[in-house]
Amino acid sequence: MCNLSGQNNFFGRRCVWVNGPVIVGAGPSGLAVSACLREQDVPFVVIERSDCIASLWQKHTYNRLKLHLPKKFCQLPRLPFPEEYPEYPTKKQFIAYLENYAQKFDIKPHFNECVQSAKYDEACQLWRVVTVSTTESTRSETEYICQMLVVATGENAEGVVPEIDGLQDFSGEVVHAKDYKSGENYTGKKVLVVGCGNSGMELSLDLSNHNAKPSIVVRSSVHILPREIMGKSTFDLAMILMKWLPLWLVDKLLLILTWFILGNTHKYGIKRPSIGPLELKNRHGKTPVLDIGALQKIRSGDITVVPGVKRFKRNSVELVDGETVDIDSVVLATGYRSNVPYWLQESEFFAKNGFPKTPFPSGWKGKNGLYASGFTRRGLAGVSADAIKISQDIAQVWKQDLNNKNRRLLRRCISTF
Repeated sequence: MCNLSGQNNFFGRRCVWVNGPVIVGAGPSGLAVSACLREQDVPFVVIERSDCIASLWQKHTYNRLKLHLPKKFCQLPRLPFPEEYPEYPTKKQFIAYLENYAQKFDIKPHFNECVQSAKYDEACQLWRVVTVSTTESTRSETEYICQMLVVATGENAEGVVPEIDGLQDFSGEVVHAKDYKSGENYTGKKVLVVGCGNSGMELSLDLSNHNAKPSIVVRSSVHILPREIMGKSTFDLAMILMKWLPLWLVDKLLLILTWFILGNTHKYGIKRPSIGPLELKNRHGKTPVLDIGALQKIRSGDITVVPGVKRFKRNSVELVDGETVDIDSVVLATGYRSNVPYWLQESEFFAKNGFPKTPFPSGWKGKNGLYASGFTRRGLAGVSADAIKISQDIAQVWKQDLNNKNRRLLRRCISTF
């Protein structure tokens, strides 16, 4: 038997009926879906484990961060960036944009509520989302009951800390990129940056600019592209070319132009993958590095490229080529992962890695009113595309259900009369 009437059950858990979808996550993905639903006049509830919107951007990004792509590819639906913003907005500007976005569309998340579980109740044909307060000393639970659930916690909810032999015995400071803010505290120190993606390259550049002595671990092959080619965004140029040319040819052209601008990266210890940058992104979701100055520092010797790590020692690291390097600190730019498998009790739509099993562009909708926003591996442009499709689908279902309820109510009124 399905009982939804009480505000509290005998365990002391508060029970809330949501007339519309529950959206988990108040980052760009959750905000974009919320704004689109607001325009459709569909009610919703946003749940956020932190005490602010876009907590990853506000609390877990480094100070020098800027958007990697031009602002026209990063704006959320229904609200462009201010005209006075630069082509690549800063972290502070992007956060201000998101806060204005939430205010404009009257998005008021339920902050400090961490989702413990979300499960579809087959008997009731409803979702049950259980949260725990993250502010109170005593455990306070709330159960949200809804017909639709939007998973908007994103691709980068948790930092990945790899298991590396001896890391626990290293005597120096070890931080993940999500906790790194600036290189000003590392001046004069020998810092090993593990990871050579966009974050690893930017943190190495930041460390070098603060007169630290960074070494960056380049364990596998990676594509490094200039952020701009002939004054035009590399990403923008690629999108234009792909309208007229096949992907493999666009990759060839990008690599030829990159060779003229950046030269041969192989001689600095950075090998390129055997397949092109766009194909690699589409096939494996691996984003190419957009260079903003790190490669010049590598050429000058201010940043040292080293191969993979074999093991850490108390004050040093042994590399796979047998060399031992003395270091003072370690920064783990080892990426992020989805946290969906930890709380969503569903295995048909989401895979074990926390991403939809169905690839882009069809991985936004599951069964029983389940939706996924921001898991396209295509950045903020993918976030906007998901939000528009999800909101339109939810609005159609919600309005159809509302019309059916109104018809049933009208029939009862007529029969009573």
